[in-house]
Amino acid sequence: MNLRTNAKLYLSLIYLLAALCGAGALAEGGSDGWRFALYLLMAVVASVLKITLPGVMGTLSVNYVFILIGVLELSALEAMLIAAAAALVQSLWRPQRKPRLVQTAFNVASLVLAATAAHACYHASHLAQLGTPQVIRLCLSAAVYFAVNTSSAALGIALTGRKSAFAVWRRCYFWSFPYYLGGASVAELLFLADFHVGVEFTIAGLAVLCLVYHACRLYLTNLDKEKRHAEEIANLHLRTIEALALAIEAKDENTHQRLRRVQHYAVQLGREMKLAEVELKALQAAAILHDIGKLAVPDYIISKPGRLTAEEFEKIKIHPAVGADILDRVGFPYPVAPIVRAHHERWDGSGYPLGLQGEAIPLGARILSAVDCLDALASDRQYRAALTLDEAMALVEAEAGRAYDPRVVECLKAHYREWETSLDSLPTPPPAASALVPEQPAGAATGSFLTSIAAARQEVQTIYEIAQDLAASEHLEETLAVLANHLRGLVPFDALVIYHAEDGHLAPLFLSGSDHRLSAGARIPLGQGLSGWVAQHQKPLLNGDPSVEPGGSNDASPILRSALAVPLTGANQFRGVLTAYHSGQEAFTKDHLRIFLSLSSKVSAALENSLALQRARKAAATDGLTGLPNASSLFLHLDAELLRAKREHRPLGVLMCDLDGFKRVNDQLGHLEGNNLLRAVAGALRASCREYDYVARMGGDEFVLIIPGASEEDLPQRIAALDQAVRAAAASVAGGCDVGLSVGDAYYPQHGADAESLLAEADQRMYQAKRRRQALAATSPSAGQLRALAAHMA
Repeated sequence: MNLRTNAKLYLSLIYLLAALCGAGALAEGGSDGWRFALYLLMAVVASVLKITLPGVMGTLSVNYVFILIGVLELSALEAMLIAAAAALVQSLWRPQRKPRLVQTAFNVASLVLAATAAHACYHASHLAQLGTPQVIRLCLSAAVYFAVNTSSAALGIALTGRKSAFAVWRRCYFWSFPYYLGGASVAELLFLADFHVGVEFTIAGLAVLCLVYHACRLYLTNLDKEKRHAEEIANLHLRTIEALALAIEAKDENTHQRLRRVQHYAVQLGREMKLAEVELKALQAAAILHDIGKLAVPDYIISKPGRLTAEEFEKIKIHPAVGADILDRVGFPYPVAPIVRAHHERWDGSGYPLGLQGEAIPLGARILSAVDCLDALASDRQYRAALTLDEAMALVEAEAGRAYDPRVVECLKAHYREWETSLDSLPTPPPAASALVPEQPAGAATGSFLTSIAAARQEVQTIYEIAQDLAASEHLEETLAVLANHLRGLVPFDALVIYHAEDGHLAPLFLSGSDHRLSAGARIPLGQGLSGWVAQHQKPLLNGDPSVEPGGSNDASPILRSALAVPLTGANQFRGVLTAYHSGQEAFTKDHLRIFLSLSSKVSAALENSLALQRARKAAATDGLTGLPNASSLFLHLDAELLRAKREHRPLGVLMCDLDGFKRVNDQLGHLEGNNLLRAVAGALRASCREYDYVARMGGDEFVLIIPGASEEDLPQRIAALDQAVRAAAASVAGGCDVGLSVGDAYYPQHGADAESLLAEADQRMYQAKRRRQALAATSPSAGQLRALAAHMA
């Protein structure tokens, strides 16, 4: 036991006073040797008859009766020796806990001082001069003995345990005062019997004291049982409300730790600010239950990661009043509800719900408000990471005089590090909540109730967020990535694949995870493999064997041993399969299957909507006849390529192409053949381009090619090749018509820095090329003229 400095000084003072009393009594000497020996023996025997005091590690014995007789009949030295011997035997005979030397020495010194004070009181000359009756003097001596003995013990306990000395004395010793007076009466009777009858009656009185001892022991034993029962009921009450608070607040794994800190800080701060015991109990309960009113606030507001709107803040402001109304119905024997109602009031009067100001706010609420803010700042939140405890304390201190009581903040600042350190000595909190509670056999313990509650709340919140995100997402890839990200918090998996059903096969539409062998472009026929079986039979599969999937064996990848698959059926038709894979054996539970099934309709609807939107966007950006991008897509793509060219300082070529002779095809062969010709030309242009070149239909018989990295020196041969490809395609469709290609070229940055400039330049050059071709055709014999000339010559 490490004693504080003031406790050591106090013990030293007690030892010194006892030694001085002993030295003074030694100078006076003794008086009656055989009576001293008799009373010493009886006091030692009586010291064995001791009872445990409630509330402290101390005992009470009937030996004080013989110490008082010694005060009456013997010298101060003999009375002190009887007290010292009695204290020594009382400390060492069958103790509840083996006493330390310092404790035994203190007990002896304390009784020596008490006996000396009682002897001095009884033999005080002024009491004799006043003619005070002996029984009165003896009662006064017993009172002095009681006061010195119990007050010295209470002060020692207070100094070593950092408690209030008066509170310890009142709770643990004051109740025994009548027994000291009763002991004085017994001592007087034994003295009179000894005087009138003889010392034999005094010896017989020991038997009477044994009866008194047994009566006191029985009374104190029952009293201790009742006290312990009351404490157990109080603790049960407190544990019940703590469990209720934890159940209400169990949103994440840090809930219990935060409540422990708030409760510990609040109670310690209340003690430092001298709250009464009943107020401390109220503060302890309020620290646990202060947010119970959040039951009336929707979870999406409480868990919102960003700033609350004015309307949402108005909703959350009701929780102190609601919490106080709930607790009013509980009927606490101490004022919990006022603390809860006022714990969001501010020192300057700008708080809620009542707008209280300064001292009008209950002290318990002022304490809880500052402590709760410190804990909130030092804890992780959805919208920010936790601050260090010192940073959090600095922010609380900055609000002293505005939000918080300056005296409360000053006391909190003086002790918060000490209280944070002492948190480690408190009982360990229950296990933290995991993402999902593992399935338990029937009748098995399910572990921490906090885990189950937190998992259920997390599941509801996650499914709600998934539904929101799926409904709001427009892009298929984004939709599926959001789904995988949320699902990972509820269901463990090494790989997640969403298969889309098309043309009697399943095609991997999305993969999340490191195992890419499952997305190797494999198309799974319906009915084959694990996912194909689910697709064909429209039934879920729990912990299936992933090795049966096509492409599912690869020695270079970790072995997948479990799979969970559910069918995705949209409002109109079957859409696909959602499959999760795991390397562990029997890794998925029925809870995981339940979650997949609850999400399957939402995923199906999102998949259906995304695919429909994707088709609509593709249709809006695609030319319906040729399948090439249309004019709108052309401008978007050209703007993007120009930005890249500017960023990378690379040239960019734009070709504007127009079919020569297309009108003759429509006139001679009809518009259907004209459409076939356009489709054939589109295919020829696309086949003649590189993978990263871009071909679009501008409208009518005009096409545009965007060629990254091309310069004026690079493209003449490409233009000639394009003309030949178009002529060959035209010959296959409209062999009797002469169809060619007029091409105008423009280049970034020479001819412009934006799409309009480049297209205008290319369009102008294209018409120049068309006019040159027409002029050349006018001066050259036509194909028909050449055939006629050949026939004539023959």
